Amino acid sequence: MKLHTLDPVVAGPLTDAGATSYHAVKRTLPRIPPGGTAVVIGAGGLGAYAIQHLLALTSARVVAVDVSSDRLAYATELGAHDVLKGVNDDTTTEIHRLLGGGANAVFDFVGIDQTITHGLQSTGKAGAYALVGAGNGSLRGTMFDKLPRDGEVFSFQAPTIADTLEVIALAESGKLRVDVDIFPLDRVAEAYEKMERGELRGRAVVIPD
Repeated sequence: MKLHTLDPVVAGPLTDAGATSYHAVKRTLPRIPPGGTAVVIGAGGLGAYAIQHLLALTSARVVAVDVSSDRLAYATELGAHDVLKGVNDDTTTEIHRLLGGGANAVFDFVGIDQTITHGLQSTGKAGAYALVGAGNGSLRGTMFDKLPRDGEVFSFQAPTIADTLEVIALAESGKLRVDVDIFPLDRVAEAYEKMERGELRGRAVVIPD
């Protein structure tokens, strides 16, 4: 995999977080019409890339949802049109108000009970709900009235090499912002702690001494 202008340290996260979110966005493109709508739940590492992929590949209005004010501010920097804090009934109501109904595509990068429930409620007719976050959540109750009518629900699938190459091309063309926090190997524990506290801006990259 040849890099032309990117530093390999910066390109590293594109092979995982960047390509995974890209794969999910590409999967939903047939569901997002020109001027459509998309919701990204979880604006951390993967969600931040998803926001950028949506802006690069579609003309959709993008709503970012997160519990962290810092991550929502970051989502705004990246170009999200609207940001909402928290995941609850009020969030779902506000999404429907902002978008005039459910979204054409909802991307859940958290995957807990709450985000699954409200993510599905925020998905419009013939829309797509992508469950990418591995939060071990579940959906309780009967399925018939909880799934999007004429829509699709899919879970995480690993990105392909083609996905990774396309993401690298986006970054090298200047259409994708790649933020990394760099740590030497002897500070790897600190990198994990920052990740668990949600303090990373983008992704952590650990460099051997």
